[in-house]
Amino acid sequence: MKQTQSYQSIKLSDKSIEKFDDTLVTEAPLQININKEPYTVVMRTPGNDIELVRGLLYAEDIYKKQGDVKVEIIKNEKDFSTVLNVNIPEEKLGKGYLNKRTLLSVSSCGICGKKELKDIKTEGNTLKNSSKTNVKELIEVTNRIHLKMNSKQFLFKTTGGSHACAVFNKNEELLTIKEDIGRHNAVDKCIGDLINQNILKNANYMLVSGRVSYEIVSKAFLAKIPIIIAVSACSSLAVDFAKEFGIFLIGFSRGNKMTIYSTPHDLQK
Repeated sequence: MKQTQSYQSIKLSDKSIEKFDDTLVTEAPLQININKEPYTVVMRTPGNDIELVRGLLYAEDIYKKQGDVKVEIIKNEKDFSTVLNVNIPEEKLGKGYLNKRTLLSVSSCGICGKKELKDIKTEGNTLKNSSKTNVKELIEVTNRIHLKMNSKQFLFKTTGGSHACAVFNKNEELLTIKEDIGRHNAVDKCIGDLINQNILKNANYMLVSGRVSYEIVSKAFLAKIPIIIAVSACSSLAVDFAKEFGIFLIGFSRGNKMTIYSTPHDLQK
């Protein structure tokens, strides 16, 4: 299965703007059934799925024996979503399964813990945005809010081991910034804070310190935040959903350079 996909993007700097085909890592859901019953869904890059399942079963204390278990592919879709079933004799199921642990809290995977593929769908109307964006202004805005977020990343400065999410309004005013070991947790903390302050409707830019996956795009969409700016890469599914949801998605935002993957705005030189 393909582990990368090519997407047409816009590479932007203070000196040039050019369209090019960028190669992104594939992100797709894998549903794991145990004895034909849905157990969990994990987001992964396709390939070595059986090894992934065996490792997960071991780590979750579901099946730690050396003997082979029968793993069969039930569904393998063109969008790389896959359903696997693992047959394990009931008497050999470990405490992890008997305790019904289903990966409900995993800092690196916001979607992990869903039981079936249908559970990861996000519904709603596409965000409407007809504004015009000037290239120079976009770079300047991005640099300014980067500096504001960086100045508030106290946990990262102390440990070097945390992610950050910061949300700004249209005037580039910082509404909230949160840090966490998990990217998705930092996003959830920001959205929760804005809800508690009753200012979620003012959110316009979401800046994240790491990469962007489907889950972060989905969270921004549900919060009606139209612009996501990432310091690092974007996954294939993140780009797909950003385009579908009407979200302006920017990756590799560093200094005077960035890569634009989804631009519902009118981007002008």
